[in-house]
Amino acid sequence: MRNLLQVLKFTLIFFFINRVVISAPPEDPIKCFSKNTNCTITNASGIFPDRSTCKVGKAMYPTTEEELISIVASATKNKIKMKVATRFSHSIPKLVCPDGQKGLLISTNNLNKILKIDKEAKTMVVESGVTLREIISEAAKVGLALPYTPYWWGITIGGLIATGAHGSSLWGKGSAVHEYVVELRIVSPSNSQDGYVKVRSLNESDQDHLNAAKVSLGVLGVISQVTLQLESMFKRSLTYLMKDDTDLGDEIISFGRKHEFGDVTWYPSQHKVAYRIDDRVPINSHGDGLYDFIAFRPILSAELALTRAKEEVQEATGDANGKCNGAKLLTSTLASSGYGLTNNGLFLGYPIIGFNNRMQSSGSCLDSLNDGMITICPWEGQFYHQTSFSIPLSMVKNFIEDVQKLVELEPYSLCGLELNNGILMRYVTASSAYLGKTEDAVDFFFTYYRSKDPLRPRLFEDIVEEIEQIGLFKYRGLPHWGKNRNLGFVGAIQKYPNAEKFLKVKEEYDSLGLFSSEWTDQVLGLKEGVTILNDGCALEGLCICSQDSHCAPNYGYFCKPGRIYKDARVCAPRDVKKTEGQNVLKDEL
Repeated sequence: MRNLLQVLKFTLIFFFINRVVISAPPEDPIKCFSKNTNCTITNASGIFPDRSTCKVGKAMYPTTEEELISIVASATKNKIKMKVATRFSHSIPKLVCPDGQKGLLISTNNLNKILKIDKEAKTMVVESGVTLREIISEAAKVGLALPYTPYWWGITIGGLIATGAHGSSLWGKGSAVHEYVVELRIVSPSNSQDGYVKVRSLNESDQDHLNAAKVSLGVLGVISQVTLQLESMFKRSLTYLMKDDTDLGDEIISFGRKHEFGDVTWYPSQHKVAYRIDDRVPINSHGDGLYDFIAFRPILSAELALTRAKEEVQEATGDANGKCNGAKLLTSTLASSGYGLTNNGLFLGYPIIGFNNRMQSSGSCLDSLNDGMITICPWEGQFYHQTSFSIPLSMVKNFIEDVQKLVELEPYSLCGLELNNGILMRYVTASSAYLGKTEDAVDFFFTYYRSKDPLRPRLFEDIVEEIEQIGLFKYRGLPHWGKNRNLGFVGAIQKYPNAEKFLKVKEEYDSLGLFSSEWTDQVLGLKEGVTILNDGCALEGLCICSQDSHCAPNYGYFCKPGRIYKDARVCAPRDVKKTEGQNVLKDEL
């Protein structure tokens, strides 16, 4: 059975890499039962961290700033709660959900125009619903580039700057896109004398308001336009180098300083690290490289269903060895195929050299036929948790060493992460944005199995929970605003020294809190309740366990201190050495 499953996994990866697909865009995340009324919204993964459903009274789709202004004014006059929805809804927390079922969703789906490109000034003015893919493409047509971006291009400019999305760099202003915003227009509620709405045009002459609006979580109003500072097009040279992880703690900082676009992917249970050596090269360097990242390509929904079924069997039987073998196969397959890098359509080895617009970001699964039967984006057919936080450079070595200590105790414990291509580590710099990064840091990104049953624990539940708490609390990691389970935001706002300045601007822009919700008030420290206490809440990251019922006592998982971080409280088997999953490990070792 195990050999059969491994053959199946290899077959799936082979088809994943070599398939030809049919093209069609993903569906709107907003679903309405009658014409734009009685609606629901979710995120791209299809579910919020607390598994709740977001119901709203109405959705509206302005096509111009004038229409947007009218919508905000009318809702303000009638004191209707509002939230902004984006084309693909890729934020995991409930940032998009207004309070109550009479709320209003304002979709930026049709605010999707490139308004102006100034080649001489190297600026681009876009509406907030324009996707990163479109920005990269249109800039390239006139020889310009937005140098640092997230790797996934299926996000809108309004959404990505509101959540502080970033690529990887410690150079210059760093990798966060909001650092390259030189002006933005934002539509907010106001009083009757202003016609219930105010449009502000913010630029670098008004740093206080611009620093608040750059990373706003959507609580200041609706961003209508964004002006980006671009630069001349350039080429990059990219090489992946796989090494042992023994000296990762020592190498991590110097590597980021040395390579402008470098990042690191860590496979802790395999003791391997893939270093992305990624730098600018002269524009006349030979090569027409393309990075169509394999994990962002379309995949048959049937393949994903089989992959998910396999992992569910491994979880149910405690087959940690099976997960590790699968992770090794996936890692080696990705590495041997160049992770999706090609030169003139082929991967024949490194380096791959190409223009920045062809190397910096991808997402060809957006062109897949998304009907649940043919091809979809990989995450649409899976069910997972995501955790992402930034550790200051001064502490990152200690954090890495703590993770390595946990792997020494349980050598196969992080194979589940490696089935999702390991731990991605990107570099970010200190930001002027009030809710941006407070100092230069490494951002750690984890994706891992989530059970369809909220009361069923995961294999090595305690190890991943301890890593999460070590990063967030021992090393005061800053959460990624668009990722994370609820516990990622526990006490988060207290880590931002300029939080009070942000809240002051928030009060000025929206004194009635029409763009706020219970969730954003909790995240911003204005209300209690960012965690939810109920049976099994720690399994879902809705709480940190304080009693056994927060875990899964029926399955033998109880609330216990961490292995190396004793302040952690994790859901662990009563007798760690006798759990089913870890018996498999002991036998294999």
